[in-house]
Amino acid sequence: MQNIIAVIWDFDKTLVDGYMQDPIFNEYGINASDFWKEVNELPQKYQAEGVKVNKDTIYLNQFIRYTQEGEFKGLNNEKLKGYGMLQKFYPGIPEIFKTTSELLKDDKICKEYNIRVEHYIVSTGFAEVIRGTSIMEYVKQIWGCELIEHETADGTREIAEIGYTIDNTTKTRAIFEINKGEGVDVNAKIAYEQRRVDFKNMIYIADGPSDVPAFSVVKSKGGATFAIYPKRNERAFKQVEKLREDGRIDMFAEADYSDGTTASMWICNKIQEFAERIKQEEQTKRIGYNTTPQHLV
Repeated sequence: MQNIIAVIWDFDKTLVDGYMQDPIFNEYGINASDFWKEVNELPQKYQAEGVKVNKDTIYLNQFIRYTQEGEFKGLNNEKLKGYGMLQKFYPGIPEIFKTTSELLKDDKICKEYNIRVEHYIVSTGFAEVIRGTSIMEYVKQIWGCELIEHETADGTREIAEIGYTIDNTTKTRAIFEINKGEGVDVNAKIAYEQRRVDFKNMIYIADGPSDVPAFSVVKSKGGATFAIYPKRNERAFKQVEKLREDGRIDMFAEADYSDGTTASMWICNKIQEFAERIKQEEQTKRIGYNTTPQHLV
């Protein structure tokens, strides 16, 4: 087990004000409300036809259909990545990624025990959009939905198939992959001490009820959970307050990560709290290793 403190982030409405797809709708002149209304109606439509679909990821089919029908003409992975630079981040992003990544760097004991912070993003959105954002230089790994391109008749490339999906339940799989380490079969049995990131060294940050499965896994295994809500949004405030009352999260705050805000102070304090605990654990191990067996008297 390595001494890694993993900060795991949701993306939409957690890091950005709105949805990552908003710049796509703006460029193509698509009404976002109408698009999402259509998407939300699809599960019921297909159920009537005897087909069960995943309500978290059916939007991918809608994006592909719009592309095939010409409404998102030319939409491909390169364009998706470009939309990363158009994301409307909440205040304090990406600064808090830099601040937290460097938070322990001057601590001599943290250096001795190689205690460090890593950032991960687990999203039901487009992985390519996330890869194009300014926060990627601070992120160890991301999980998101991946799309496969086909070449069109005019020689251009467009999104045409779904390659990989992650929904609000399979986000928990990503958490176990972080725990076990990259490249390790998530279903493989691995001894506790051989796992890369201890669950109790994880901080999961998201915006609401859709992340309850991930909140539950992290919190039940000793990690910390934190929820974000947009400023002056009473409905969102009530949602996260209910999550706190139900024991799903440890704390919540307005969506502002600027220095000195509740969100910034809580996250930084939790990282330092985890680091102090890891130091104590390492020092206890060292004492145990250095104890010389004595003769019985």
